[in-house]
Amino acid sequence: MENYFLFKLRKHSKLKILFDILKILILIYLFLIGIKLLGASLKGFGSGFAAGLIQTTANPFMGLIIGILATSIIQSSSATTSIIVGFVASGVLTITNAIPIVMGANIGTTITNIIISLAHIGRKEEFQKAFPVATVHDMFNLLAVLILLPIEMKFKIIEQLSFKLTNIFSSSGGMKFNSPLTAIVNPTVKWILAVIHHYYVIGAILGFVFVLLALKFLVDVIRSSSKGKLEVLIDGYLFSSPIKSWFLGMGLTAFVQSSSITTSIIVPLAAAGLVNIEQVFPYMLGANIGTTITAILASLVTGSYLAIQIAICHLLFNIFGSIVWYPLKIVPIKMAKKLGDIAVKRRYIAIMYVITVFFVLPILLLLIFRR
Repeated sequence: MENYFLFKLRKHSKLKILFDILKILILIYLFLIGIKLLGASLKGFGSGFAAGLIQTTANPFMGLIIGILATSIIQSSSATTSIIVGFVASGVLTITNAIPIVMGANIGTTITNIIISLAHIGRKEEFQKAFPVATVHDMFNLLAVLILLPIEMKFKIIEQLSFKLTNIFSSSGGMKFNSPLTAIVNPTVKWILAVIHHYYVIGAILGFVFVLLALKFLVDVIRSSSKGKLEVLIDGYLFSSPIKSWFLGMGLTAFVQSSSITTSIIVPLAAAGLVNIEQVFPYMLGANIGTTITAILASLVTGSYLAIQIAICHLLFNIFGSIVWYPLKIVPIKMAKKLGDIAVKRRYIAIMYVITVFFVLPILLLLIFRR
């Protein structure tokens, strides 16, 4: 009789584990659909505006602002970079003018994971863990630009080195790689957009609702089902050392071809207390590198010399930024933690930060410098 009950208990335990795994996979799928739908909707009504913005600048500082604003609107550094490549190839932009816009795009793309962290704003404990992890990526990019943009304006190191590397890569041929997420997520997103007749405002709202719901239940399921096992996997293997975290970020981003997804998906893990900001920082740096690798592969396929050079500029910016700020990682980490402490006490500050840094300030500066 006792053996029978033990057997039933084990069977029930295995079924619960399988059911929890199924719930997690469904919620991750919903989360990914939300991010893709949000991005596709914003891109739908924002790409024309972004293209118009990018076309208007010859001033490096203006280029930086435009890169931030354009990418914040369409939430895709890849889309911004694609527009830049098209303009460079057609002679509308020079490589010199394009580099600051690429730097701005690097900052603008971090808005996605910050928005994701706002889904936890109603739960103080979760928000205190999630918001600094989301903003440390932003802090790194801001600090990297602070150092590298003046150096680039003076010495053109990235432009000159990218020119030399392009000569090597341009004759090497390309390879095509399709993200598995495209096949899994894009059909659903396209179907939703077709159902709502491409009303992108509705699509953006639906995307944000999907993200909110997925995150709320995902954190709950992870907490209730892991019982320490997931912590062992994450601490003992995936994030056990900075180099492993870096390779995980780079490899995962190169695989799914979206730094927004790989950096955003770490936010609920942070909210659940499974990773901390120190573990996430090298992961974010790896994700920055990973997204440029896919851009380089794509540019090699095009056969365009200028497309390859812009992609390499993006890679060099992230490499140089990592070289400068990883040894000084205490600076971006402390900045993110301090901002997190302020935002937890006055949670409206978090919303104001997103609106001000990514939209209000760039628009104001744009209006001032265009006079």
